[in-house]
Amino acid sequence: MRTLAIGDIHGCSAMLDDLLRAVKPTPQDQVVFLGDYVDRGPDSRGVIDRVLALRQTHNVVCLRGNHELMMSRARRDKSEYKMWTSVGGMQALGSYGKSPGRAGTVNDIPTEHWRFIEEECINYYETDMHIFVHAGVASELPMDEQDEMWLFWEFLNPTFPPAHRSGKVVICGHSSQRSGEILDCESAICVDTYAYGGGWLSCLDVDSRRYWQVNLIGQVRTGVLGHPR
Repeated sequence: MRTLAIGDIHGCSAMLDDLLRAVKPTPQDQVVFLGDYVDRGPDSRGVIDRVLALRQTHNVVCLRGNHELMMSRARRDKSEYKMWTSVGGMQALGSYGKSPGRAGTVNDIPTEHWRFIEEECINYYETDMHIFVHAGVASELPMDEQDEMWLFWEFLNPTFPPAHRSGKVVICGHSSQRSGEILDCESAICVDTYAYGGGWLSCLDVDSRRYWQVNLIGQVRTGVLGHPR
């Protein structure tokens, strides 16, 4: 069984399709999505549809990202709506439009998708060796005492990466690596490799440290962290 962590997708459904074809997860594998399914890319709706479909046949853990938080809050608050639509929410709404080129509204988002975002995604996930979280952790706090700023908003500082009190390696997204390279800080590994911005969408087998990456034009590359590609 592999434990596979997938970084920030941000509406790039075609890249997710290519990545899953490359990785070939089996029902025995555990697939952990690190959040930020929506916004910025062209097909937030399609990304959520694909994740929901994968859950029907595979062992899938879905974390919540800061963009899901913003999307949820925008549903009820006009000021939050303005914030969300300024950082990628308009692209998400575009994927829910009833006709090409015409953006949808929050009322066009299916109940199933709201349930996924607001109720079914979780804030973090732990195994014996790893902590999976969207953004980061406060090193000195147990996971059930972490606050929103750390879980969803803090950016990874590679000079002073979090080393959690548990000794577990933190697997995160959120801090976009515009180089397209997974950032390995030993105590923390960032799998967000700037998919929506012309980078790569990445998946990491956290035990073997093998990774797979795909880009916007369908290229696939793979390697092992710590070894030259």
